[in-house]
Amino acid sequence: MKHPSRVMSIAGSAAGGSAGIQADLKTFQELDVYGMSIITAIVGRHPETNKNVHAVSIEAIEAQFATAIKQVGVDGLKTGMLFSKEVIETVAGLLKRSGVERIVVDPVMIGKMNSKLLEDDAIEALKTKLIPLATIITPNVPEASVLLEDRPLHTIEDLQKAAVDLHQLGAPNVLVKGGRLKGPAIDVLYDGETITTYEAPRIDTVHTSGAGCSYSAAIAANLTKGLPVKEAVRRAKSYVTTAIEHGFSYTEIVGPTYHAAERKYGEAYKIKIDTLQ
Repeated sequence: MKHPSRVMSIAGSAAGGSAGIQADLKTFQELDVYGMSIITAIVGRHPETNKNVHAVSIEAIEAQFATAIKQVGVDGLKTGMLFSKEVIETVAGLLKRSGVERIVVDPVMIGKMNSKLLEDDAIEALKTKLIPLATIITPNVPEASVLLEDRPLHTIEDLQKAAVDLHQLGAPNVLVKGGRLKGPAIDVLYDGETITTYEAPRIDTVHTSGAGCSYSAAIAANLTKGLPVKEAVRRAKSYVTTAIEHGFSYTEIVGPTYHAAERKYGEAYKIKIDTLQ
């Protein structure tokens, strides 16, 4: 029996199940890879203190990583919310020593409701310690703007220039996600030579919690299964677009994408791909 590829997520735990580690593990299961999780912080708003992000100790992060490596091993991974400079530096060190080659860095800084998920002094560590280790980085528009010293990004041309400039941080592939712009949902991939755009219709829904986490997790799963970067992104874009198409909510609060949607209903839309030299 051939075992599934082993994919690790190093990210925050989202109590509502729509994002973070929970979204990643659901995505890994849907894409037929064996998922593991290293929790860096617990996200859940305390009803009395109003504190939203509860950090996990460095010792606990190191212990989780060591356990997963010893018990299972790892073929590829993604990082999500790392929260602090100390956590980023710790994770970068663990990755260097592990020798993992397929690494997706989702530079999580700003949540769906514009909540802050990364401390200010951590941004430089992210840029200099972690991003150079990545196979691909997947910032959304606000995150790409922060990484580029708060550069305004309003058009697809802005995203194309941003992807080219972010490539200088050291990751061989940069995917800037345009989900927060107006018009079709267009993402821009730059591999050092070619710009590729991935276009899907903009879906009229607010229930997109965890979409970015699920997208990067799907890319990690596809890369780990041996797909080239451009195809890994295309399939991940299809997966997350279908999940958004069938998003829902149990309450009046913004709800999750539906991770099982592609398996249950098939591909919602054909992703339109264009390449520019």
